[in-house]
Amino acid sequence: MASLQEQLLKAGLANKKKANQISKEKHKVKKQQQHHKVEVVDEAKALADKALADKRQKDLALNQQAKAKAFEKEVVAQIKQLIDVNKQPKGKGDIACNFTDNGKIKHMYVNEKTQKHISQGRLAIVKFQGGYQLVPMPVADKIAQRDASLVVYRVDQVEEVSKLSEEEQDWYADYDIPDDLNW
Repeated sequence: MASLQEQLLKAGLANKKKANQISKEKHKVKKQQQHHKVEVVDEAKALADKALADKRQKDLALNQQAKAKAFEKEVVAQIKQLIDVNKQPKGKGDIACNFTDNGKIKHMYVNEKTQKHISQGRLAIVKFQGGYQLVPMPVADKIAQRDASLVVYRVDQVEEVSKLSEEEQDWYADYDIPDDLNW
């Protein structure tokens, strides 16, 4: 099969003089590269390499975003499964268990046994699908590892509103405080 140069000459699209000139230039460049070890910069190749590097960088960024979204979905699914499997019954009680969520006081009606478990630190209150659920404390720890904002109430995280000084504590030492005080 004839080369492209020969085909163009036969078709009359190029002349012999121009073809010889181009082949001489190619030969000079090749000889110069071999003897002087000079690299000739091919602009088209450089632009193609740059475009390829930019595309790789963009693909890497998109891949990282997709992985982050998948990880977030996985965490949400884990939390949902933990709550679904381990949620405790609230009981149909008439005791209001008050707690705060984002600065607002919320309440949940529970029975006496459940209220006792909450106050002893066996159960925690977590936010779940627009409502609140009771889960055991070890499960609340696992949920807090994944998203701490979902654990709304834990006895071990309740801060005392006021610390009494030693003098004030002595003042109240004479009075008995009942354990079953409900607010």
